[in-house]
Amino acid sequence: MQVAYTTRELPPHGRRHYWQDVVSRTYFPLEIKFAGGVDFAGSLDAWTLGAVSVSRNISDGLLYRRGEHHLRNEQEECYLVTVPEQTEIRFEQDGRDVLCRPGAFLIERSHLPYEFSHRDPAALWVMKIPSSVLRAHVSRPERLATLQFDASRSIGAVFTEMVRLTHARIGEMDEAARALVGRQLVDLLAMAIESDDRVLAGNSSSMRDAHLHRCEHFIRRRLADARLTPQTVADGCGISLRYLHQIFEAAGITVGAYIRNQRLLMCDAMLRDPACRSSIAEIAYRWGFGDQAQFSRSYRRQFGCTPSEARAAARPSA
Repeated sequence: MQVAYTTRELPPHGRRHYWQDVVSRTYFPLEIKFAGGVDFAGSLDAWTLGAVSVSRNISDGLLYRRGEHHLRNEQEECYLVTVPEQTEIRFEQDGRDVLCRPGAFLIERSHLPYEFSHRDPAALWVMKIPSSVLRAHVSRPERLATLQFDASRSIGAVFTEMVRLTHARIGEMDEAARALVGRQLVDLLAMAIESDDRVLAGNSSSMRDAHLHRCEHFIRRRLADARLTPQTVADGCGISLRYLHQIFEAAGITVGAYIRNQRLLMCDAMLRDPACRSSIAEIAYRWGFGDQAQFSRSYRRQFGCTPSEARAAARPSA
């Protein structure tokens, strides 16, 4: 699905109100402070790729402000990945103030107040990802807010180039292909994030965080293996079983619970994907659950609904 908005044909006095409505509808409710005089120009194109969306946002200078009152009726948290192509952007959230220039990308959380601004006309690519989707690929994504990642080389450059190139072919794709491209973009984003040492930052020692990060990565790559156990993880990461349990307990979770939660997140992503045609049992077995009844109970405890209810809610009405 593609939608396009522009202020080009509107009278100057109506453009700012129109842009306020367009941005709030595409991302989430915001307040906007416009720079300059009465006139304003902006265009926004957005494409849906399964559970995620990509947009191209071009506008004159302004400031977006998301306050506490905007969060009261919000349901699922989302993350925005912003890639500036023209001019520098400023972002402030959770007491941190950063500048992001072309050649990098920035990650923002929807469930914390923030300010986002650019004084000069800007061209941005923005990817919107539900928290549940990102958490299935990156542990504790809340650590990433306000971090900049290199988009000029390696996997970061591949990710941003794919974001730019995808929109030209979306019109040629069916729903299943668009959802697949969305998942591939999230995969590339996760690879770009995991290649940056700053994702290890935390309150404990850097060595312990490094081991935790490596263990989390090992687990996520082997979720489909029903034989995955804490001992398998310890052996694969070259640490003792006792130390494995210690580093996860320091992060506030057990190894077994982390494995189960990651499997549930992957199942949830497939259940909510309109293009997925696998049965609930096939999805459960695909991600390492050997017992469908046990999977259904665990899923309901985690998400507050049954797998079939989640699937039905994600399907477009007839």
